[in-house]
Amino acid sequence: RAARARLARLTPAEAHEAAGVRGGLIVDIRSERQRDDQGLVPGARFVPRNVLEWRADPRCGHRDPALAVDGPLVLMCAQGYQSSLAAAVLQDLGVAGATDMIGGFEAWAAAALPVVAQGSTAPSNRAK
Repeated sequence: RAARARLARLTPAEAHEAAGVRGGLIVDIRSERQRDDQGLVPGARFVPRNVLEWRADPRCGHRDPALAVDGPLVLMCAQGYQSSLAAAVLQDLGVAGATDMIGGFEAWAAAALPVVAQGSTAPSNRAK
């Protein structure tokens, strides 16, 4: 609860809009197996949870420049729990726009937002 209280959490529809119009980025921190089983969000950047901090930390020499966005950096896990904790840690590191998606990938799919299979480029609006 403490981590979530610090975040401006986004619904899947808000995250979709933030990534498409507001200069934000959805960062998928689910495991490779979850991504294989559930599918992917088109345009989301995959960053394994175990390397997220040093990939997003603006002061780290091993940061991923693609994570330095003008809009929200929206973390997405499977159900929206792990992502809340991770987003709070990123805020502690100075990533002010870090937040997460309420309900994670499962809520995204339930909202019939675009999903593609791992290795596919064709979007689908059906939940997996």
